Amino acid sequence: MVRQKQVCVIGAGVSGLAAAKAFAERGHNVAIVEKSADLGGVWEPARSYPQVQTQSPKDLYRYTDKAMPDSYPEWPKGPQVHAYLADYARGHGFDRMMRFNTSVASMDRRADGKPGWTLELKTSDGTSREDFDFVAICTGQFNEPQTLSLPGETEFKARGGRILHSSAYNDASIAKGRKVVVLGGSKSATDIAVNAVESGASEVTIVYREPVWRIPYFIGGLVNFKRILYIRAQESMFPGWGIGPLSRLAHAVARPMVWANWRGLESLLKAQLKLAKCDMVPKERIEDGVNCSVPIATPNFYPMVADGRIKAIRGTFDRCEGHTIVMSNGARVNADVAVLAIGYKLGVPFLPEKYRARLVDPDGQYRLYRLIASPDLPELGFVGFNSSFCTVLCADMAAHWLVRYADGKLERQPTEQQMRDNIETMLHFRRVERPAAGVYGGLCVAPYHFRHFDELLADIGARQRRRNPLAETFQPPNADAYAGYLASAPRYMAVPDSASRMATQPVKIAATN
Repeated sequence: MVRQKQVCVIGAGVSGLAAAKAFAERGHNVAIVEKSADLGGVWEPARSYPQVQTQSPKDLYRYTDKAMPDSYPEWPKGPQVHAYLADYARGHGFDRMMRFNTSVASMDRRADGKPGWTLELKTSDGTSREDFDFVAICTGQFNEPQTLSLPGETEFKARGGRILHSSAYNDASIAKGRKVVVLGGSKSATDIAVNAVESGASEVTIVYREPVWRIPYFIGGLVNFKRILYIRAQESMFPGWGIGPLSRLAHAVARPMVWANWRGLESLLKAQLKLAKCDMVPKERIEDGVNCSVPIATPNFYPMVADGRIKAIRGTFDRCEGHTIVMSNGARVNADVAVLAIGYKLGVPFLPEKYRARLVDPDGQYRLYRLIASPDLPELGFVGFNSSFCTVLCADMAAHWLVRYADGKLERQPTEQQMRDNIETMLHFRRVERPAAGVYGGLCVAPYHFRHFDELLADIGARQRRRNPLAETFQPPNADAYAGYLASAPRYMAVPDSASRMATQPVKIAATN
């Protein structure tokens, strides 16, 4: 029998909603705490830049139990994704679980000796402490914006200049009639540069370190990229972790064909995107960098670079001098607005250092089994830290795995030693065999989506894991199919007991300003 738990889900973005649904569906009492005033995470309107849209097609950016509306385009815009998430939350009754404008100041093991954690929660009314039997951290990798301090920026701002993170570029009027400089090479950087041109900026410059391979929505102008990069056949070209001698031999035999496949794709991308004309041909082989940092090519970005509407400079910001931003290579650009598309800090700032040291190695690699749980942090799990090209499906799968792990209902429930052994295997793989897998602290399953899903389904005990193995080899993940696979696992429900029926009461402490 599984005892009903008091569960706290931290974060009301894509991953938080998946976790809340998974735990509530098994009969647990769930509270969702969200520091913002709205749900959605990166899709919250206040954090979204104009014209933002998904990198993944809508059939891959969805939960297993709810498709996006047929009326949505193949790559939905930010407001559409937010509406989808809001509708999903309403449909599952999350509104009664949600606590907006509530941040986690700190957390620690329960002082009463019972399993679980005590969270210190801050709101405008003050600070309270609450005990929970289990905590799911769903803050993801896009939580706290990276910062950059530049010599001379105070004078730059005093003269009317503006420096802002890309998450604060939420109004196209910011660019209109102004000289805009964007720092970064991510899709958000190229999106904002294109938007600035289309919004009437007088000049637009993008500053980036090195060219990277970008994938157009349609490769060759004809084939949806999901049918090339999101399939098992492509995934099988990458040697995975823990493989034996025969598998290594098979990869060695196939290496010439795999090499030819990637060189062909590179040639196609160079021609289609006119990379040589833009002086943006990457030095790195495309297969060496296939991970969660591979960006989609923003429509019109390369044509705008080619015709000069966007000026591209290799380097980074060094300092400000008056209205000028000086680059690391000595180039000088007059600017009214500087947009820092430099990503987000990866971490769990509310977790005390003594616990963070067990979670993250000195080189930044996370010690998480299946990228979800730590053997050294009981009654705690992470959803959405298994990042990929199909983020929502990954979060959904992780949430289903986590609730069963928390309840001891995985068919392959790991021991602490099994978790540690697997973590060491994965760390060796990321550090030695495939360094590209170490991006974002190793919290990326791409390009191994299917293997990751296969492992989770096997752990869960799904009786069905493939419908048509041959056909699925050449198809991207199917969320409806995975809904069926998850439904084939043994069912159970948590049962309330006298202790869990007693609602946990917040303990008020001194209000803080």
